Order: sequence, then structure tokens, then C-alpha cells
Amino acid sequence: MEVPTWVWLLTLGIAAAVLAFDVVMIARNPHVPSNKEVGTILAIYISAAVLFGIGIWYTQGSTLAGEFFAGWLTEYSLSVDNLFIFILIMASFAVPQRYQQTALMWGIIIAIVLRGIFIWLGAAAIARFSWVFYIFGAFLIYTAIKLAFQGESDDDEYEESWFVRWMKRTFPSTDEWSTKLITKENGRRVMTPMLIVVMALGTTDLLFALDSIPAIYGLTNEPYIVLVAN
Repeated sequence: MEVPTWVWLLTLGIAAAVLAFDVVMIARNPHVPSNKEVGTILAIYISAAVLFGIGIWYTQGSTLAGEFFAGWLTEYSLSVDNLFIFILIMASFAVPQRYQQTALMWGIIIAIVLRGIFIWLGAAAIARFSWVFYIFGAFLIYTAIKLAFQGESDDDEYEESWFVRWMKRTFPSTDEWSTKLITKENGRRVMTPMLIVVMALGTTDLLFALDSIPAIYGLTNEPYIVLVAN
């Protein structure tokens, strides 16, 4: 699949513009979204993905379009696990309801950036070493076996990552909630609980990417499709 540079830049530019719009809208009015609002936003994003897949069908053929839809549906289904973990994280940090939308947005932005880096590294490794596919496959088999034999797990608890624990030990923080990530307290800059939650959400999603990115590379070896499907 030959993807011109301008298409890559246009795709990244549109994604950045959509995220920037979301950030501005949420920052201006942090609130608990209604079912109607959530349903409308979901309908817009799902429709955009379907139209994009149809566009690939007409311009690149049914094979690549099928790879896109397979990858997109795979990532969409795997994201359900992310939602449960995100709920546990926000419950663990006792995020006020009016700030949960903001925390999720920033956490998702960090996750997208980290996933983008992971996708680029995976594409570079596959292009140079074809046997990397076997490593991805072995990792997925290991994950499947682990899930099959690990038995019951306590899904009602969230364990902080070493990175979040390091942040808490290293940098001063405040207990006052706000939409800001950094604020001033007694004349010095301190982390807000929002920054800690955002980093917890973003880094936790990266752990899920360790499963989902190899899975989608098993469906397609086109980095562009992997990127847009994510």
C-alpha cells in the first residue's frame, strides 16, 4: 500500500484537530455527559470509521478495506477492557464526576501518542526483520495461555504502576482537584491529582497496547492501516 507523505500528514493533522476540538470543548465546560451526548458522539465516530473504510474500499480495493475493518473492530472490542480498567482507576483515585471527562480525554491523548510510537517501532522492526511476526505471535499465545490458566482474579482493585508511584514520591503534589495538571501552592509548582490520574490512565493503556498492537499486525502489515484503525 503506497501512502503518499501528504496523506500521512493529512491523517495526523485531522486527528490532532479533532482531539484539540475535544480538549477545548471539555476544558470550557467540564461536566457529566448525558446519554444523548454520548450516543451522538459515538454515532459520529463510528460513522467516520465506516466511511473511511468505504473510502479505502473504493481507492485501494476490498482486501485492504477488509484489513482495516478487521483491525478497527479488533481494537474497538479490545477497548472494552480499557473502559473497565479506566473506571477502576478513577474510582481508586476518587475522581469527582465533573472532572472524569477531562481526565479521560488527557489520558486518551497520552495513550494515542504512546501507541503511535509503538506502532512506528513495530513497523520499523517488521520492515527490517520479518521474523518479528513470530515474536508477536508467541507473545499473543503466551497472553492467551496466561488468561486461560490464571484462574479467578480480583478485578475490583487497581494496583498503581511503578511510574505513578515514582511520580508521587519524586514530585510535590496537592489534594485540590481542578482541570489543571500543574498548579501553584505556597509559591511553588505542584502536581494536581488530575495529572496523576491522567498519567495512570495513559500508561495503563500502553500495557493494553502490548496485546492489541501485535494482534492487529497479525491482521495487516500495513502501518497506515494499523495507525488509522487504532
